[in-house]
Amino acid sequence: MAFFRADDTISGKEAKAQININGQIEDLLYAKSAEATFEKKKTEINTLGKRGTQSKATGWSGTGTMTVYYATSLFRKLATQYIKTGKDFYFDLIITNEDPGSSIGKQTTVLYNCNIDSVLLAKFDVESDVLDEEIPFTFDDADILDEFGKPVV
Repeated sequence: MAFFRADDTISGKEAKAQININGQIEDLLYAKSAEATFEKKKTEINTLGKRGTQSKATGWSGTGTMTVYYATSLFRKLATQYIKTGKDFYFDLIITNEDPGSSIGKQTTVLYNCNIDSVLLAKFDVESDVLDEEIPFTFDDADILDEFGKPVV
């Protein structure tokens, strides 16, 4: 009988994250976690001859969050540039999951035209041993550059 082996699960610590902003690649070594969600937008459709409401996909939206250690000024600098100039900033987020202990290989996902919703400009917390911050964002396109393979059974 075939089954999914425990060693083919992907360790969350084996990820790599980068952003491409203005043609410059920045390794997100200070990142703790990231999630990106694709959500369909649907329109309810009522038709003759059917009592139930049907749904039709009419678009989508992309949202995400990144949690980073409070150890970079990059996003604060970009936010203050927006405050001063009104010029918004966009970046591509590249996330690669590859656990060398797994037989399924790697997955690389690119989220295009990420735009941050909010950034902490300053923070302190006398109760915290380590400061971090959550950065919510939107994106409007995505690609899967590398796909996980099938596990070896």
